[in-house]
Amino acid sequence: MCGIVGYIGNLDSKEILLKGLEKLEYRGYDSAGIAVKNEAGVTVFKEKGRIADLREAVDQNVIANTGIGHTRWATHGVPSRVNAHPHQSASGRLTLVHNGVIENYAILKREYLSDATFISETDTEVIVQLIEKFVNDGLEVEEAFRKTLKLLKGSYALALLDDQNDQTIFVAKNKSPLLVGVGDGFNVVASDAMAMIQVTDQYLELMDKEVVIVTKDYVSIQKLDGQEVSREPYTAELDMSDIEKGTYPHYMLKEIDEQPAVIRKIVQAYQNESGDLTIDGNIISAMGAADRIYIIAAGTSYHAGLVGKQFIEKMAKIPVEVHVASEFVYNMPLLSENPLFIFISQSGETADSRAVLVEVKELGYKALTITNVPGSTLSREADYTLLLHAGPEIAVASTKAYTAQLAVLSILANVTATSLGLSSTIDLGHELGIVANSMDGLIDAKEEMEAIAREYLSTTRNAFFIGRSLDFYVGLEGSLKLKEISYIQAEGFAGGELKHGTIALIEDGTPIIALATQEAVNLSIRGNVKEVVARGANPCIISMKGLETEEDRFVLPVVHELLAPLVSVIPLQLISYYAALHRDCDVDKPRNLAKSVTVE
Repeated sequence: MCGIVGYIGNLDSKEILLKGLEKLEYRGYDSAGIAVKNEAGVTVFKEKGRIADLREAVDQNVIANTGIGHTRWATHGVPSRVNAHPHQSASGRLTLVHNGVIENYAILKREYLSDATFISETDTEVIVQLIEKFVNDGLEVEEAFRKTLKLLKGSYALALLDDQNDQTIFVAKNKSPLLVGVGDGFNVVASDAMAMIQVTDQYLELMDKEVVIVTKDYVSIQKLDGQEVSREPYTAELDMSDIEKGTYPHYMLKEIDEQPAVIRKIVQAYQNESGDLTIDGNIISAMGAADRIYIIAAGTSYHAGLVGKQFIEKMAKIPVEVHVASEFVYNMPLLSENPLFIFISQSGETADSRAVLVEVKELGYKALTITNVPGSTLSREADYTLLLHAGPEIAVASTKAYTAQLAVLSILANVTATSLGLSSTIDLGHELGIVANSMDGLIDAKEEMEAIAREYLSTTRNAFFIGRSLDFYVGLEGSLKLKEISYIQAEGFAGGELKHGTIALIEDGTPIIALATQEAVNLSIRGNVKEVVARGANPCIISMKGLETEEDRFVLPVVHELLAPLVSVIPLQLISYYAALHRDCDVDKPRNLAKSVTVE
């Protein structure tokens, strides 16, 4: 993985491809390349590093109306120019870009390509060499493409050029996202509509194990057996201003600042004409009928799920388990008799979560996806979807998607509780309004957050986040943000667990960021702070107004205690941002990370 673009039409393709790849930079990558086709043949340009490096390598004198491009996040083979995509067959006739992981590539290489010479370490080169083998055996390229696809096990999104055919891009997908964009006299290929939104907003969704023939004048979608599929395009509703930084130095800072507006947008989206919060009745019926809810997620979405568990259990009184998707799919626990599965994913393309969803559907259980991307794989394949309405999130480190997930989960829990006639509901629309206003104030405290980052994190090699109850879960997210973008070794712990081993790591000056927003455990977490201070730690206490003491470093405005995670995470996001900035890190594109994790 990570991103694919393609263009076939009447214009020179180079700049269209490069701009498309730039729109996919947010996904994270370590190398990039394009291949363009004209009457003289296929020309490949690729480089390790950024799109800017690729631009310098591209010969502007090469004019070509057809091309494919790729940003790579290394899975097979180290980041290098040789391992970068596109990859070519031995003769150079066929050129391929690929997202995903081919699980049986070594077997295919051994059984079919023992005499072939490989120049890269990638599974992708096996695909393109295999297609050429079948062409050399007498098949047409399309037939060879189909035959190869039938042999592949794993995930793939593919775009293929044939040096002897400048009229076609051959496309296919399985488990990895891919779209075909429709234009007037041209068509495009993209992993994400955002990549090509500057040329078209009309897109065709592709399903698993479909083969697509793309020319400048038509698109033919077929199943692997050749059966034609008819499908109408949809309009990608993306505002170009949403995917530009504007006056901001980084997308992450822009997205932190957008959070109050996102909360207000969510409330508006889930209000009915009477002003009451509402959720689709089928979803609420499924919630009410479930004897246990299983939340499946990864990374930041997993942390949101931990908070969501508290929302649902405290308001709707339904037992909830939260599981890491990559573990659940291979180690499924004993399930209750009538479970409901909730999948939380910013992109809706998280491969680990989709693997669980496939298993869940085979077992006949209902599934709900909470995502920011309508039409994404998890959204299409689940029974129900709740949208985050957060707008595109470009920075790799998630901020506004996390708080949007919390807001939507709180609405889901509250509406379910109301439908069950429980007295544990709150005036959530009003309380979320207070949350949004409090976020506004926290966002305006950037100078204070930068001062905290400078005081506690400028030179440290590690940091710890502690809290109890909901604060523990927010601490996990805070530690993830810090390690993601500043590369400081950061860990989140339940305050009471310190004495069970972690306190051995405390040294003179070790930064400890402690959250104190929950009244029932306020004194307990303060006792934990005293324990680490006695071992030389440097504490930074962030508390809720009404629970504060003179020793606290920052005091949050009052919100409903259950909704405290929506505001307590804002300082942690900003502190992480400034810590990374002070260390000259690439805030939006941290090393080794991808925004949308589309491989298991």
